[in-house]
Amino acid sequence: MPADLLRRARVLLRSSPMQQSLWLSLLFVAASSLSLGITYYVAHGAQRQAIEQSLTQDMAGFRAAPSAAALAALVNAETRETDPQRRLLSYRRPGGRVVAGNAAIMQQQAGFRVVALGPEPVEISGRFISLSEYIHGGLLTVAQSAKPLDDLRQTFLWVFLFSLLPATALAMLGGVLLARRSARSLRGIERTLSALTSGDLGARVPQAGQAQGDITRIGRSVNRMAQAQQQATEALRQVSADIAHDLKTPIQRVAVQLSRLQEMPDLPQEAQALADKALEETRGITSTFQALLQIAQLEDGTPRSRFEAVDLREVAATFAEIYEPAAEEQNRTLSLSLPEAPVSVTGDRALLGQLLANLIENALRHTPEGTGISLSLRRDGAVAVLSVRDHGPGIPEAEHQKVLRRLYRLERSRTTPGSGLGLSLVAAIAGLHGAELRLSDAKPGLRVEVRFAT
Repeated sequence: MPADLLRRARVLLRSSPMQQSLWLSLLFVAASSLSLGITYYVAHGAQRQAIEQSLTQDMAGFRAAPSAAALAALVNAETRETDPQRRLLSYRRPGGRVVAGNAAIMQQQAGFRVVALGPEPVEISGRFISLSEYIHGGLLTVAQSAKPLDDLRQTFLWVFLFSLLPATALAMLGGVLLARRSARSLRGIERTLSALTSGDLGARVPQAGQAQGDITRIGRSVNRMAQAQQQATEALRQVSADIAHDLKTPIQRVAVQLSRLQEMPDLPQEAQALADKALEETRGITSTFQALLQIAQLEDGTPRSRFEAVDLREVAATFAEIYEPAAEEQNRTLSLSLPEAPVSVTGDRALLGQLLANLIENALRHTPEGTGISLSLRRDGAVAVLSVRDHGPGIPEAEHQKVLRRLYRLERSRTTPGSGLGLSLVAAIAGLHGAELRLSDAKPGLRVEVRFAT
């Protein structure tokens, strides 16, 4: 379960809506921090300027004293009304002795040390902003506590912690929720496009609610495109099926007439040969139309009503036994490799047999004499893999998808028997059973794998 949650989290973080949400949240934090920083800078500067102006005014008042004695008296008068924790006054003579004030400011190696004067001197801590000036031969120092500045900084820190951070967290939470919602919609579009690509033209993007967002509009556009594609494909299939069906009957009639022609007595040998050739070609055309009709039925999904549990191991063994004599007659070998346990899939036994027959016949047609054909069935996890491998010239990788098309034939195969529908029919049967058809280079030869979910 934790691994699944971690996987979902990674997928969510990689999604475009989530990344956009994170970037917007980061932008919000940066903009808010910059705004808060500028506000603090302005407020701090104004507060410090007010303190410095107050010190300057105090110094101007003390500067008006007519003599040192008057200045000392004025300082002492001020100190009686002043808290040394908030305001410091110190008037020292050149010898360093404090003449008047409420504090002694002494310089040390580590800095300045401030001691409040009184019956029991007390050391004062904290930051102060001071202003000093020599007046009447002595050094007057006036200082105010920087506690208002510290309080201002503390206030802005609390504002940051209890305002910006929760707002950022809420923005990110909202972004996650919106991203999850968008990700679900995007996954629906992705699954639909994947299904359409795989041939399921009935797949549609789920439409929930009446939202009119961009993703919803894209989903509706995908559905309209799928609907148009489905209608065009069904119309094309119907036309192909109608043509094949309508032409099948007259061609069969031609075949019957040719058969009757063959049975005529005293038919010249040359005419007999022409009738035989024409009948063979007619049977090939009939077979082609039959295959086209069967592919159309498979693509419509009609045979699914006959699906049942089928043992692929039994089907492979049966068809290997059927085609082994034909392989020997053509100076080829047919080897069989099967698992010990049955391999059951859901499908149509006759169609699965036809799939295997087409693959074996295709291998026999293209495998040189003296070489072998391998038929195997194995399990790959939850997948059953039915494989047919030959030692023929193979199929170029660029042609792997093309040979699955109807009536498509490789250039070198145009002079050999066949209609170009063998692998197309295999692909249609595999698609009907939800199986994956893979073509690969066997070096030499071609390997065809049909992978069934069990």
